[in-house]
Amino acid sequence: MTQRFYVTTPIYYVNGAPHVGHAYTSIAADVMARFKRLDGYDVFFLTGTDEHGQKVEKAAADAGLDPQAFTDQVSAKFRDMADRLNVSYDDFIRTTEERHKVSCAELWRRIAAAGDIYLGHYEGWYAVRDEAFYDEAELTVRPDGTKVAPTGAPVEWVREPSYFFRLSAWQDRLLAFYDANPDFIAPASRRNEVISFVKGGLNDLSISRTSFRWGIPVPDAPGHVMYVWLDALNNYVTACGFPDPDAPRWGFWPADVHFIGKDIVRFHAVYWPAFLMAAGLPTPKRVTTNGWWVVDGEKMSKSLGNVVDALAMAETFGLDAVRYFLMREKPFGADGGISHKAMISRTNVDLANDLGNLAQRTLSLVARNCEGRLPGRGPVTEADTALLAAADGLPALMRQRVERQLFHDGLEEVWKVIRAANAYIDHQAPWALRKTDPVRMAAVLRVLADVLRVVGTVLQPFMPASMAKLLDQLGVPDEARDFRALAAPVADGTVLPAPQGIFPRFVETEA
Repeated sequence: MTQRFYVTTPIYYVNGAPHVGHAYTSIAADVMARFKRLDGYDVFFLTGTDEHGQKVEKAAADAGLDPQAFTDQVSAKFRDMADRLNVSYDDFIRTTEERHKVSCAELWRRIAAAGDIYLGHYEGWYAVRDEAFYDEAELTVRPDGTKVAPTGAPVEWVREPSYFFRLSAWQDRLLAFYDANPDFIAPASRRNEVISFVKGGLNDLSISRTSFRWGIPVPDAPGHVMYVWLDALNNYVTACGFPDPDAPRWGFWPADVHFIGKDIVRFHAVYWPAFLMAAGLPTPKRVTTNGWWVVDGEKMSKSLGNVVDALAMAETFGLDAVRYFLMREKPFGADGGISHKAMISRTNVDLANDLGNLAQRTLSLVARNCEGRLPGRGPVTEADTALLAAADGLPALMRQRVERQLFHDGLEEVWKVIRAANAYIDHQAPWALRKTDPVRMAAVLRVLADVLRVVGTVLQPFMPASMAKLLDQLGVPDEARDFRALAAPVADGTVLPAPQGIFPRFVETEA
């Protein structure tokens, strides 16, 4: 039976338009999904939008729309972003869908049946922007006297009837869970942060609101709507068909990895496993958190006016160049800078010079000197063997890196081979061998073609359209582009199409 793999993005909150931060998380999850498919897994890849809560209700009112019409518009923008970024999702979930309302109601009932929900009153500091309550000790006071959450969001004191989840009863069980599952939270800095938070003591969590209406109704509790995070987190099991145990996708649960931003790690690594365990459901296997992109040392924000649009970047540099840049420029869990200059460097140095030039030189030499046919392998030298072995090792190396979301490390392993291949072609000089030893020339070009095939195969998750073009030019059939197919060489004498450049150099146009 084919092994299953379930990967998710966070569902994006529809109070604003998508930006490069959303694109980054979606592309990372897409790389994971595509890699697993190439590795023979049956993959389910989920993305979508989070559409309830006070913040959305307010944003809709500010826009002069009813909440459903507002969320319809903004959700469509996120779906469009995913499609234009070539994100290969299998399902796009919206929390306003009926299937999700049914699923959330059942999750609530199961938690309540376990005795982990009770009715009370909530008094505390609440940040509308974060849809979260904060303890007094977590707040800071600005010079003007405004109290703000750790995220910088203003808070207000609220008091209202509320149902509570007995989160305080889960402290020891959560700590035991983290101890038993050391890879549950990544990177290590986020894991340490979560464990420290839980060890500091957990308060019961308010999980219903009565001060607004835009939410999923609490079962058998008129006037109460579910806390937006209980609603949102449940999307991951809704998409698997919960609560129907016979749903075709239920076998994908628990998720293998949730991709999220570091600002929502508490919700995914503390509240979510507690909700699931209380409901008697399996917990996800891993929550991996990405860092921020910063512009001139500042985190992107609408208020600073420094938000970067990934789709605009793609129009300037090409989509696959942007996908490559985002996965290569910084470690996934760390913060990193984004700049026009860095984007040009990655495009021209890594893609146009290193990979693009290697492919163009190799394929042009085959076209001119081998009648446009893939030459056969000849006797191998030590240099041939070393380069082929380095290339053949890439799928295993990439598997190790991608499994731990070390995308930038995996790409560096590929570029080590690309740089070695460029050194090889310079040293072997097949253009000179044409006159002195045409048999050796053909053997050298075949080594380079075989190396490029491996490179193109393992880079498909990162740059799917560009690598499809490369594999087309190498004569690799569509059905022979996964990792298992690498064991069978492309047939000698395969007619190759006329070579075409894959990565044009970026030239800055004068304003």
